[in-house]
Amino acid sequence: MSEEYKRRYTFGADYGTSDFKFGPITCGETPEIIENRGYFPDTESLMYRIMGTPKEVVVGKEIPLYLGSREDLTLRMVYPMKNGIIRKDDERAWRVVYEITKYGLKSFKPPEKEFDGFYVVASLSSIAPRYMYERLFEIYRQIDEEEKLVKAVTIIPQPLAVAIAQKIPTCVVLESGHGNTQVCPISRYPIRNAVVAINRGGGDANSITAEILKDCGYGDLAREEAFVRRIKEEIGLIPKDLTKAVEAAKKNPERFRVIYRVPNTRIEIDLAENSWTRFLIGEYVFNPNHELFHSYFSRGMPKPEDARIGDITFRGMIDFGESIIESVERCPIELQPYLYGQILLSGGNFAWKVPREFRDVATDSALKIRLLLEEKGIRNAKIVMTKDPQFSVWRGCIVYGYAVPEDYEWNWERMEGWLKFRE
Repeated sequence: MSEEYKRRYTFGADYGTSDFKFGPITCGETPEIIENRGYFPDTESLMYRIMGTPKEVVVGKEIPLYLGSREDLTLRMVYPMKNGIIRKDDERAWRVVYEITKYGLKSFKPPEKEFDGFYVVASLSSIAPRYMYERLFEIYRQIDEEEKLVKAVTIIPQPLAVAIAQKIPTCVVLESGHGNTQVCPISRYPIRNAVVAINRGGGDANSITAEILKDCGYGDLAREEAFVRRIKEEIGLIPKDLTKAVEAAKKNPERFRVIYRVPNTRIEIDLAENSWTRFLIGEYVFNPNHELFHSYFSRGMPKPEDARIGDITFRGMIDFGESIIESVERCPIELQPYLYGQILLSGGNFAWKVPREFRDVATDSALKIRLLLEEKGIRNAKIVMTKDPQFSVWRGCIVYGYAVPEDYEWNWERMEGWLKFRE
């Protein structure tokens, strides 16, 4: 009976650097999704007092209703997992994690009398330190004490969830989100000593998009992160070869011209003769070393730097092809051909559009990775884009939750099993 209950109430929770994906298997192919962020409103404001008791932290789809000035965003909006790691003493970030977790669980609380809490499979970055596991367990325990929503919980690394979802036990997973990219070889389990962490993700594509908007006369709009992200997703392109793509766009500017009208507003973005810059947006994520980016760095745009967080060094300027090679070459030589034979791309940062009319110069993420590897002599790699890459971690969480026996309890040495709050 307990295994049947577990299968019915398994719940996946993927803590991405930009989005929080959550829900039970009843969601079907796609989970619910909210941005992994929280807004701390000015609770001392007279209007908040007049309108009723304000929330200390706002999460989910209500956030836009509480926003104040653009200047307030940097002070009051908290993205807890921009680098996949939350500092141990960052209480505002942990408060946001508590709120989005509670929001997700309450959203799916079933009416059945038999319901006694979900079996939650949470997924964190492969480089998340042990204290993050400990604190997240505490959060789930607190929520269960308050709401009786969690019967048991376990935590797995995001790349492992991807491999489980794809049913591929030996592979390299590139999981790329808003704040960083993880390159993780897997041979039945993540090879932690071979993980390469990159201080670059979708947020960096946002940064170059913001600079392009400023150069085109939209500097006021470039300060709104959510708006910049939308523009990136609508106009950004990955070039097969950046130099050739830019040359083609400059020779025929009308062919590549992009005009974007924001729905339900009067705002229109027209890059006009600067539409060639849309190729910079995609290239910057995969390889920021091209000379065209130097002018942006010289004018003050932050360069992706190596960053040390805890025991992990996040690489800044390494391109994705070199990062895969570095990761694989930390593994035994016998294993390396098998790792190159299955390279899985996962995460929203790989979900780039390729308009049919630009296929001569633009490409998707899988072919771009192949081209970067071929430049460095790796010619037989197999690169696979996971289905709906934004949700592959969540799907792996659900499959893992089904597979782990109900009586297999959490083991801190192996970092696996269920942490039970009650029988």
